[in-house]
Amino acid sequence: MMLHVPQVLTPEQVREMRAAIDAAEWVDGRATVGPQGAQVKRNRQLDEMSPLGRQFGEAIVQALLNNPLFFSAALPFRFVPPLFNRYEGGETYGLHVDGSVRNVPGTRFQLRTDLSCTLFLCEPEDYEGGELEVVDTYGAHEVKLPAGDLILYPSSSLHRVHPVTQGARVCSFFWVQSMVRDDTRRGLLFEMDQALQKLRARVGETEETLALTASYHNLLRMWAEV
Repeated sequence: MMLHVPQVLTPEQVREMRAAIDAAEWVDGRATVGPQGAQVKRNRQLDEMSPLGRQFGEAIVQALLNNPLFFSAALPFRFVPPLFNRYEGGETYGLHVDGSVRNVPGTRFQLRTDLSCTLFLCEPEDYEGGELEVVDTYGAHEVKLPAGDLILYPSSSLHRVHPVTQGARVCSFFWVQSMVRDDTRRGLLFEMDQALQKLRARVGETEETLALTASYHNLLRMWAEV
């Protein structure tokens, strides 16, 4: 399941982050990938141990935990701390799949990557090219969202970032380990939760919504790994 999560960050938050990170030191993006990814990755990133990146990463995670749509879709258990990347002057990231397990920087912990996230920190008109292309069983989907919006998709998907031919594409990217590792089950729970919210908004709390809520939580209890 791919999902567009709008307005994760406010325009003021985006402006604050960009003002700080644009002036920061950027390093070769190949520092955080394996041998396969290094062959096709050409971009720059904030160092993964950057105090500035950690500060803004924590703000992003907090915003997501407070976002009902993201929480309903991802059912997050753990986050890899958000990283920040920059593409310009023809930089690109060729077709690849994200590693299944990632180390959490600065710790001995590892995390299973169920979901990949890209949070856009620039407007689509700020740059040419740079579309995120995600390939799944239904074909290839190109994504280029407004600043402050996020795309969520399964980490098992092949994906790429097209060359940025003009301007600069600046984003935050990171991974989530979900309480429900199976994408199909997670998608069913999301659809059920969204339908329940719409039903409550129309008819209020009823005997039927209570029964459906119990079914939702019992399914989550059956499938969750925490």
